[in-house]
Amino acid sequence: MRVITGSARGRRLRTLEGASVRPTTERVKEALFSIIQFDIEGRRVLDLFAGSGQLGIEAISRGAAGATFVDAGADSLAVVKENIATVGFAKQSNVIRGDAVAFLNSTSAQFDIALLDPPYGTGLLQKALESIDRVMSESGIIICEHPIGEQLPDSFGRFTVHKQYRYGKLALTVYRTGGADDE
Repeated sequence: MRVITGSARGRRLRTLEGASVRPTTERVKEALFSIIQFDIEGRRVLDLFAGSGQLGIEAISRGAAGATFVDAGADSLAVVKENIATVGFAKQSNVIRGDAVAFLNSTSAQFDIALLDPPYGTGLLQKALESIDRVMSESGIIICEHPIGEQLPDSFGRFTVHKQYRYGKLALTVYRTGGADDE
């Protein structure tokens, strides 16, 4: 796993080993960042269910002002911290250990872009979407990675599905305020 482009381009990132770990593939990560390539510069990013932190790190590498990494696992957060140190992004990073939904319900922080890639089939994605509206800016963008068959709401709070992209057995669902625009 590596950083695709930007200031940390080509830097290798570590991930946890094991059957329960499912890092975003480089193909899907590249597609995700192509979708928001003109929306990243100077933005505040939330990497919820951070895992290895690769999505938030990629966002910072591409010009995001900073990223908050949230994960419940101590082992995952140790890898996130190691990866942040590897690319030199400590000043732009905030690492939080805790339940994603509890974080969304308690933080006063605001984000412009939220990247959600929870463990599949747990219902965590739907629970996070119920609580995420309050932490998003007026022009917020939420991108969810999930299996094709997993049902997500067409809308919640101020957000509606802007577009869905399919990559094999995976989908990226993009939510924006006000729904689809004239891109």
